[in-house]
Amino acid sequence: MRRLVLLIALSVAACDVSVDSGPAPAVVATSGKGFTPAEASAAFRAVTSAVEPVAERECRSRTQGLNCDFKIQIDPDSRAAPNAYQSLDSKGRPIITFTQSMLGDITNRDELAFVMSHEAAHHIRGHLARQQENALSGAVIFAGLATIAGASASDIANAQDLGAMVGARSYSKDFELEADQLGAIITHKSGYRPSEGVKFFARLPDPGDRFLGTHPANYDRVKVVNDTIRKYGLN
Repeated sequence: MRRLVLLIALSVAACDVSVDSGPAPAVVATSGKGFTPAEASAAFRAVTSAVEPVAERECRSRTQGLNCDFKIQIDPDSRAAPNAYQSLDSKGRPIITFTQSMLGDITNRDELAFVMSHEAAHHIRGHLARQQENALSGAVIFAGLATIAGASASDIANAQDLGAMVGARSYSKDFELEADQLGAIITHKSGYRPSEGVKFFARLPDPGDRFLGTHPANYDRVKVVNDTIRKYGLN
């Protein structure tokens, strides 16, 4: 019964759980005064040519056996919402995708390099695999609780789905901060300024510190980047 699923959800934390279904996008911007289409095309080519080899070197130096052959592309769908995200193709090759509207929200090449480096860092840190592991663990735990409670097969399946969602999102904020930290380093090594790139967060809606939210507060993200800049003497 759905009541059982609700009780399991409430047992995780004594606060309101408000989440969207499905995986959340990695970076979503608000509308701003960004590149024109011509500027976006030129900037994308230039920044990609600088960031991609650096990201691949960082990937190879920090990992073993991971596919580090990045493909960085623009979503051909001009109607797609502003977004940038990292995924894998069927052979495990890391793909970084920018929507066209996302490029229209980025105001300079430093910001573009930072967002691109952030997405590369997600792959280097193994966040997709770790998220899948967390989702599997959550599904097993919630299904087990439902089984012990004598739930029906349908309710167990619902609990399993809920557990997967909770598990996948439990550490997503930590993953974002890890990607911000390494992303700042890749941005700097690519010849761009993370101190300017981080200003992109000033135009993002602040998610605050919501339980099971997918992104940390903008203040925390800016702090991580600034701390990294000071620690490693970046610019």
